[in-house]
Amino acid sequence: MMQGKYQDALGYYQKAIDLEPEVAMNYYKLFRVHNRMRKYVDALTDLTHALEVDPHKHDYRIQKAKLLVNLGQCDEAVEQYKVLNAASSSTSPDNQKWSTAEQEAMQCAHEIQMAEQAYVGEDWDQAVHYFNQALTHVEQATDLLFMRAQSLYHTQDYYGAISDTGKILKSYHNHLEAYQLRGESYAKLGELELAVNHYREGLKLDPEHKGCKAGHKYVKAVTKKTKRGQDAFEAGKYDDAIEHWWSAVKVDNTNINVHRSILLKIVTAHTKAEQHDQAIQRAEEHVNNRESEEGLTALGDAQLAGEMYDAAIRTYSRLQEFLPQERKGEAQRKVQEAQVALKQSKEKNYYKILGVARNANQKEIKKAYRELALKWHPDKNTGENKEEAEKMFQDIGEAYEVLSDKELRGKYDRGEDVFESQGGGGGGGHHTNPFQFFNQQFHQGGGGGGGGHHRGGGGGRQHIHFRHG
Repeated sequence: MMQGKYQDALGYYQKAIDLEPEVAMNYYKLFRVHNRMRKYVDALTDLTHALEVDPHKHDYRIQKAKLLVNLGQCDEAVEQYKVLNAASSSTSPDNQKWSTAEQEAMQCAHEIQMAEQAYVGEDWDQAVHYFNQALTHVEQATDLLFMRAQSLYHTQDYYGAISDTGKILKSYHNHLEAYQLRGESYAKLGELELAVNHYREGLKLDPEHKGCKAGHKYVKAVTKKTKRGQDAFEAGKYDDAIEHWWSAVKVDNTNINVHRSILLKIVTAHTKAEQHDQAIQRAEEHVNNRESEEGLTALGDAQLAGEMYDAAIRTYSRLQEFLPQERKGEAQRKVQEAQVALKQSKEKNYYKILGVARNANQKEIKKAYRELALKWHPDKNTGENKEEAEKMFQDIGEAYEVLSDKELRGKYDRGEDVFESQGGGGGGGHHTNPFQFFNQQFHQGGGGGGGGHHRGGGGGRQHIHFRHG
């Protein structure tokens, strides 16, 4: 039989059976075609018919016993060998034809029995152990494969459960329980989009399927609450975002991977809200549960934002040990960033002066400068805090001059001197007159053109003049 001619062969043999239903060989030939097509259930039906016509044909029974093992029906295979043994004497050379295969069938039957006992008793580790052994003898056994998938799920081997249910669905597209279990496994891994896709496939087959409906409802609830948190976060409503994200976690407190994923979002929101103690606490919870690249990065970032520089250096060093060799450079750059921040904390910290995070964008930096420059402009502070205001005004301008310039900010972030006259870092090298610099940033703001405070810097530019009451 050539490949692609199986259907023709099936048709011919079926016609032969219709003409000669009492000829066992016709059923046997049909079995051979189905067997080559790996349609073992149909092949078993063919052999059963052949043996009904000719029950004394040992070769048919041997083939049936082997086929039963392939289908995971090993106890029935053992029964076939018992019939063979009863039909021949123990000293018959025919016994050698099936003795090895009989031993395999008996071993398989024992392993399946032990696996099913452990499965019923919810001893999941033992169940997995025996199903693994039994399935080495078997080619197609959906029931055994599904029970192993369930056992793997209960041992938290979700990838194993996904693999087994995937094999089932490849052959049996309408297996509702496989869709449910695969969806639940993806949900436990935090892969919610994949989970909901499998629940939906199951619900297409049965819109009232309880397991798929419950799973679908869970994923949609978590997704909805998580999105609300993200929307609030992007709107700058960090406390609201945290509340929505905790609400998403509480939909199912036992889903650790979903919890861990959302916890990282909560850490980021606490950091944005400058709630550094809470950010560090949540990041530590994440790492203490299980160390990961994402968790260690989040903890280090939270410690850095909270000015716990030594702790951040230790965390990033641990991250460096945690990553594979080809990515250790990423963690090393984090270590260097924390070391620079530690050095700058003992000198002049431009980020702290402007009150922005080290990863602040240009829009955030400009906004902070404008607010602080207006607040500390010496024209608005002529009382006892005049000297403090002048110092703050100069530092604010210096910080903005550096952080708003890509090249200078890069040098500063690397711990290099940003001004030639700086001599070892720490500031004091501000090149632009702070009042002139202020007027340049606010030149569209209007105001009179008087002499004002152009100390050491060119005249003629507009500057903002504050009236004093």
